[in-house]
Amino acid sequence: MLGWTIDQWRAAYRDHHYTPVSAMKALSAQLQDSERALWIHLLDESSLLAQAERLRDDSLPLYGVPFAVKDNIDVGSLPTSAACPAYTYTAKQTAPAVQALLDAGAILVGKTNLDQLATGLVGVRSPFGEVPNPFNPDYVTGGSSSGSAAVVSLGLVPFALGTDTAGSGRVPAALTNLVGLKPTKGSMSTRGVVPACRTLDCISVFALTVDDADTVFQLYSGFDEQDGYARQAPANRPGALPARPRLGVPTDTPWFGDQQAANAWQAQLTELGEIAELVPIDAGVFHRTAALLYQGPWVAERYTVAEQLLDQPDALLPVIRDVIMPARTMSAADGFRAQYQLADLRREADQLMAGLDALVVPSTPGIYTRAAVNADPITLNSQLGTWTNFVNLLDQCALALPGGLREDGLPCGITLIGPAWHDAALAEFGRRWQRRRPWLAGATGQPLPTPADEPAASADDGTVTVAVVGAHLTGMPLNHQLTERGGELLESTNTAACYRLYALANTTPPKPGLIRDTGGAGAAIPIELWKLPLSEFGGFVALIPAPLGIGTLETADGRLVKGFICEGWAIADATEITALGGWKAFLKLREEQQQNADTGA
Repeated sequence: MLGWTIDQWRAAYRDHHYTPVSAMKALSAQLQDSERALWIHLLDESSLLAQAERLRDDSLPLYGVPFAVKDNIDVGSLPTSAACPAYTYTAKQTAPAVQALLDAGAILVGKTNLDQLATGLVGVRSPFGEVPNPFNPDYVTGGSSSGSAAVVSLGLVPFALGTDTAGSGRVPAALTNLVGLKPTKGSMSTRGVVPACRTLDCISVFALTVDDADTVFQLYSGFDEQDGYARQAPANRPGALPARPRLGVPTDTPWFGDQQAANAWQAQLTELGEIAELVPIDAGVFHRTAALLYQGPWVAERYTVAEQLLDQPDALLPVIRDVIMPARTMSAADGFRAQYQLADLRREADQLMAGLDALVVPSTPGIYTRAAVNADPITLNSQLGTWTNFVNLLDQCALALPGGLREDGLPCGITLIGPAWHDAALAEFGRRWQRRRPWLAGATGQPLPTPADEPAASADDGTVTVAVVGAHLTGMPLNHQLTERGGELLESTNTAACYRLYALANTTPPKPGLIRDTGGAGAAIPIELWKLPLSEFGGFVALIPAPLGIGTLETADGRLVKGFICEGWAIADATEITALGGWKAFLKLREEQQQNADTGA
């Protein structure tokens, strides 16, 4: 189970290799044997089994899938420390983002180590221990979400939540061979997160694949009216980059003496040039913006959390105190001057981005040993944020992707950066990159499944046509999963005359399974065609339980569209209803039969 993706976990349950209870028994032993510095609060076997035993609905999208949470995010009844013992409290409620994953069937295994108060990009600033890099323990894992990245890279869980204010969800991903998804600010609730800079904070995802990162984000994202910094998503979010996108590439890339990082970047650019147009750009505006984060009054946001701790001897690590203490000399006027400067920088950055589809940058300018970082903690930490510190200030989203291993066997990565609400478009291109230059599962050495091709957009309008055959039809109990995502009914039609329809056993609500008859028999089955924004397609697919899935379906007039299909093993105990004329006809007949039985007719 080490290094399994979400789909591999679900397949293990579906194929009856494990139950959630037996899987958690096996996993608990591996968790207890893991490096202690990875964790601040690791749940014991009884806690894992209690969660597994409560699971009833195996159709949930994360049914029985284990995950971890950075220990600056609240989980009800567990302590939240932010790696600061003097700050620790017991959470009364679970953060909405975590609760959404628990509601989807996921099992929490523990809370992970981090740079204290999420202040750092190195992963060594914690009284709970330094998190060693899974590829070479002499090197840093990156921070502040160091533990979350390491437990995914080691294969202990398929995904983990981190936070990202200045790069904490991207730097560790790059240094551990993971996907790091840094979403648009306000696209998810940050209630229950210990603030670093509340105006900038995001909850990020570490995962082995782009598909897994996107699936998790789709489940915990959404508007939270109780979060003052939450935002309503616009209706027309791009779901994909163009077939050959224009990617801005900085002409000046400082490496701070790391020639292996520079060599890796050149190899990555060669590969990118095969699937994108690379446009040289002057990245000066991004560096000027990044300087505001720690050299400007945004440090005062960190001060709002640490103020009482600064007066307590030994409550904070010396390096954290040194970073935050300058806020005491900053004035409100300094804050406004910085806001004015940032407004000008945003305008300049927007003008630069207007001619591009996205940016692509090295995720970090290199990697450092733990000893080197401890000897020069401020300088090397700052260097790691060269290509990350500006993103949230400029209201951008980002996706860190593995970029292969360097000559010394250490990982390095690339990061895609786009405007706010381009998350789905970056993920779509991330899948292209994974197909082009596949990577292994973190530090486990295991191969990963290749991402499926994206569905073709309809008439280049950013939508995809989806055929539904059962519980998603108009008037059926799951139709809302289409309408709440902006789906529009296009037409009612039939499949080609080569499909069979089955009423599946033990499904709630009742669902049919559509199987293509390769022997040439079958019938035309009534379906509806819905137009769904491509940006919503991934989230919709994530809700589909096994044995159902989305594949390619042929309509009566020969069109090929995305549509519901069923795995063949599921029809063994199903009832064939092909001859009845569709799912609604079957339900009507069943209702009539029940009425007749009730009346004795």
